[in-house]
Amino acid sequence: MQIKKFEKEYDVKSYECDKNGGLRLLTLMNIFQDIADSHASALGIGIEHCLAHGLAWIGSNYIINIERLPQWHEKIRIVTWPAVEKKIGAVRDFLVFDEKGLVIIRASSQCVLINYEKRRPVSLRDNLPEYHIIDERALFTDFPKIEDFEAVDFQRCFAIRFDDIDINNHVNNSVYPLWASEAVPAPFRLSHRPETLEVAFKKEGLFGEDVNVLTRLDGLTSLHSIQAQSDGRELAKVKIVWKEI
Repeated sequence: MQIKKFEKEYDVKSYECDKNGGLRLLTLMNIFQDIADSHASALGIGIEHCLAHGLAWIGSNYIINIERLPQWHEKIRIVTWPAVEKKIGAVRDFLVFDEKGLVIIRASSQCVLINYEKRRPVSLRDNLPEYHIIDERALFTDFPKIEDFEAVDFQRCFAIRFDDIDINNHVNNSVYPLWASEAVPAPFRLSHRPETLEVAFKKEGLFGEDVNVLTRLDGLTSLHSIQAQSDGRELAKVKIVWKEI
């Protein structure tokens, strides 16, 4: 199937904004998921196809570069397309335009197709209708490994709530960057906003668990390891480059 880029317009609402009037990071991630789901469904490779065939798309990586965050009452336009196809995974890119047509956010995500029951990756070509990628990138990245760290500057615990769980029965991808961004000291968080965000999803987090967010803060860069409190399994790694507000 030959495809075109997919786009939607969004009006930024007051309840989607933080104390500074900027779009919440959680909401931005959810918007990306929403438009990706809509486009995948239009291509016949979305949640409807997956549910009917015992499959699921599982996020493995995200990289987001934020020139500025959309503001309350602002109308933004999101454009997305499948940019790279691999044997068991796919890369989808995103651009966010402001009302003047300027790009204010660039993002790239990587997902893996799995057999839902076995929790094992499966081949895209053997399990999806044929479609073609658009050979263009919003961000030129191969999703480099987020570095490990030993020295921990801060640690914070979060409980996994019912509202954190999505239809795949695990913590939604948008929640991990939220936990990471909340794990730095309050004075730092109040005076900074994310400029670049990298996320590597590792394991499923489940309702009722508690997680520890271990944080290393070095200047304007924070590294986060999000771990299940019960058994220490690493659920995600997050790297944030901050910008002073």
